Amino acid sequence: MTMNTMFARSFLAGAVALGTLAGSSLSASAQGVVNVYTNREPGLYSATLDEFTKATGIKVNAIFSEQGLAERIKAEGENSPADVLITVDIGRIQEAVDLGITQPVKSEALNSAIPSQLRDPEGRWFALSMRARSVYASKDRMKDKAITYEDLADPKWKGKICTRSFQHQYNIALTAAMIVKHGEAATEEWLKGVKANLAKKPSGGDRDVAKDILAGVCDIGLGNTYYVGLMTNGTNPDQKKWAEAINVILPTFKGGGTHVNISGIAMMKNAPNRENAQKLMEYMATPAAQHVFADVNYEYPVRAGIEINPLVKSFGPLRIEEMSLADIAKNRAKASALVDKVGFDR
Repeated sequence: MTMNTMFARSFLAGAVALGTLAGSSLSASAQGVVNVYTNREPGLYSATLDEFTKATGIKVNAIFSEQGLAERIKAEGENSPADVLITVDIGRIQEAVDLGITQPVKSEALNSAIPSQLRDPEGRWFALSMRARSVYASKDRMKDKAITYEDLADPKWKGKICTRSFQHQYNIALTAAMIVKHGEAATEEWLKGVKANLAKKPSGGDRDVAKDILAGVCDIGLGNTYYVGLMTNGTNPDQKKWAEAINVILPTFKGGGTHVNISGIAMMKNAPNRENAQKLMEYMATPAAQHVFADVNYEYPVRAGIEINPLVKSFGPLRIEEMSLADIAKNRAKASALVDKVGFDR
């Protein structure tokens, strides 16, 4: 199969000079290709992949599709050209593991750069970047500067919360984290409480939460942190107004930290270019690549010591909940069942 879909090359042209991999084991004389399947927008990775090619001589072929990539790789079987899968959400990357299309990777470079809670215990996937599940709060009507996820079920918020569908992967992951933290029974009651506090039926996306807050439909709502950067610095004037209407609060679990989700990478079981695939995986955890995720994509780096974007920094310090993402992934099915059981989206 010919892989003819390439990443756009214009994004971030000249904006970030990543330089070469000083001190890296990657060799600029290396040759060959690596084939990437991804559901992340091409622009988010084009600059990073260009720098990888410059540093290694390895050409990157990339196929982009928003849906169905894991199933496609499964259907391609032993003849699949896919070397790595890059995807958003712990659920999607766990889906690839469950379909049996991944293989473990043993890499000291990855293990030393990426905290254990942000990678699979068996090396089948590794986080590349993080986004916090935050609370968007009206600048005019919300005076609180701190809130817990558990507080969202407090009756004081009745008629004041907006959110996208709770069957969406972002909210399923949060609900699964709640199960890990408090158990299924408590999570069911929490879902009932949050549902009772909704200002409207769940709809739209995270940006629509900010839009509804500006319109006075609700006072607070759930949204990923990086959307605020995209709205603030994007080209849509309406979205800039939505972002200007809200403050971003980094909630925590009671006695814990903030829930994060990830974009991640996994090596495919039948990767035809395994050595080059591992080099790409390791490159994505280097300071150069992590800087792009942090400064340009408005995400949090998984590697320590990387400066984050000033806008994201203005949200305050991020203290991550000490919970394995692998445990969250294991509880996604239970979370989805509970969301349906309480009729959250109805």
